[in-house]
Amino acid sequence: VTLHLNPISSVHIHQKPLVFLLNSPLPLVWKLKTERLAPGIRRVFIVSLGSIVQFEKGNFSLSAETEEKLFPEKNEHLLQWAQKEYGAVTSFTELKISRNIYIKVGE
Repeated sequence: VTLHLNPISSVHIHQKPLVFLLNSPLPLVWKLKTERLAPGIRRVFIVSLGSIVQFEKGNFSLSAETEEKLFPEKNEHLLQWAQKEYGAVTSFTELKISRNIYIKVGE
């Protein structure tokens, strides 16, 4: 699955830390494609067991962290866990089948 990340239209270059929880019932390769995200900013990608994150060429991967974790099974439990773990959830998306996911990051 390719995860496309770029800032909302009102933000020229996104310069804040981000945390993504990428959950799947089967192990996946998450391919990251980014636009206009400032280098050197902490970005964390937590994936379900057996999954990996592949970064595009460039220096984005130098400031990105990946971690495997066993997530709660049901979405409502995952959401509660994320809120408890990180204090807030700004976006939650569930897709049954997808090759591309487009996410706008920003304020």
